[in-house]
Amino acid sequence: MSDEAKVAVVSGGSQGIGAGLVRAFLASGYRVAAGSRSIAPSDDPNLLTVSGDIGIPETGPELVARTLERFGRVDTLVNNAGVFAANAFTKYSADDYSRVIAANLGGFFFTTQAAIAAMVGRGEGHVVSITTALVSQPLSAVPSVLASLSKGGVDAATRSLAIEYASRGIRVNAVAPGIIKTPMHAPEAHEALGALHPVGRMGEIDEVVDAVMFLERARFVTGETLHVDGGQAAGR
Repeated sequence: MSDEAKVAVVSGGSQGIGAGLVRAFLASGYRVAAGSRSIAPSDDPNLLTVSGDIGIPETGPELVARTLERFGRVDTLVNNAGVFAANAFTKYSADDYSRVIAANLGGFFFTTQAAIAAMVGRGEGHVVSITTALVSQPLSAVPSVLASLSKGGVDAATRSLAIEYASRGIRVNAVAPGIIKTPMHAPEAHEALGALHPVGRMGEIDEVVDAVMFLERARFVTGETLHVDGGQAAGR
């Protein structure tokens, strides 16, 4: 593949939505750097895998640095890595708070900071962050204020960064999924979880991937949060 081929960085790229994104970018002719706490080495010359906990401030910048060392450029960053902890508000512990904020906000902040620094020199780039529909439409059946607190911060930062870097050719968007059929949800829970969406089903991984790839191609779109949530954000 030509050294001029675009390069996508995907955090949380070992399974679920992240693995789907890695496959989609590779299929679209990109070279890809995928990070995760537990990701297998790859002998694909177009795929770099980097192990690390996104909740540690050094992990995201290291992923970007390794990408630049291997491929020489960063065109797209997808902030997919994160953690979700549903609980009653008064039941969250200090450890819960620290873990979620470190991964969801800290991981976004430090990885995006390093990626945008690399993009500015090229005068173009795209950042997409995976948030959650719970930011704009909480569900009484899924008490999860830490998701709203952390991913809500990412949602707000998306618009702020989009405006800050619009004149420098860098777009910043987000995708806000509903409940997606990933390995974190047991099959026996799928029917109940699907019923939480107006369309009556859970989302599929490829539906989130399609949304990210649409934003990647939509060069006049920035500062947008695209809901992929079966109507959840529209109401019930």
